[in-house]
Amino acid sequence: MHRNQGEPRSKGTVTMQNQLRTNAPRRNGVGPYRTTARTVGVIYLAGMFIGIPANILILSVLSAPDRLALLSQNSTLLAIGAVLWMLTVAGDAAHGILMFPVLKQHNERIAIGYLGFRIIDATFIAIMGLLILAQIPIGTLSKQAEAPDGPYLQGLSAVLMQTHHYAYSIAMLTLGVAGLLVCSAFYKTNLLPRPLAVWGLAGYAVILCGSVLELFGFDLMTIHAIPGGLWELFVGVWLIVKGFTPISGPSESPMSSTTPTPTSLPATS
Repeated sequence: MHRNQGEPRSKGTVTMQNQLRTNAPRRNGVGPYRTTARTVGVIYLAGMFIGIPANILILSVLSAPDRLALLSQNSTLLAIGAVLWMLTVAGDAAHGILMFPVLKQHNERIAIGYLGFRIIDATFIAIMGLLILAQIPIGTLSKQAEAPDGPYLQGLSAVLMQTHHYAYSIAMLTLGVAGLLVCSAFYKTNLLPRPLAVWGLAGYAVILCGSVLELFGFDLMTIHAIPGGLWELFVGVWLIVKGFTPISGPSESPMSSTTPTPTSLPATS
């Protein structure tokens, strides 16, 4: 005898529908963040391709033996290098903003911490850029100044150089902390393959430790930034091409092939 439309649905039908609802992908999963992954990847690459030329331009002027004389002649090159560094400020802050909704699904504290340290990183990079630009008027004054003012201007330039170095080291230190936070999230959630997450953890740990040594007076010549820099270069390409790996959880795992599929029980009279 067939069940009438007014009769309750069988237990098997309800069980199957509940299982389908459980296996359906969540709307707030990582899938919608494909554009975010590509954008973060582009920012990683842009930071590398902007930061390296900026460093070359700045060091070519400020590392010269007769820095003040070169400053007056190459102020435009120094200004271009400083402006390029200032462009990376927006990228550093954007990392934290874009990754916040992705990381929040895993751990809200990590998401907030990553955002906060990225903003601190961007702030000190901005300070560093301003200190570099402050060297330009010193170079102009040195060209116009009389001989007694020369040592004073050289001392002022040296102080700005050291302060600029401190600002950069603090920015790198906060970048190291932020990198450890985001890579720990990548490792736990498999948003990236775990070997890549481990590489990132190692690279940012080296950046963090190296930056602390730089603050204590050790000149590492930015060697400590190489492992993390290579990671950002590789992961930038990875995110553009493949994006994030969807987070898998007990509620999202597909039904096993060995698990019997619930079927509707035959209606009883």
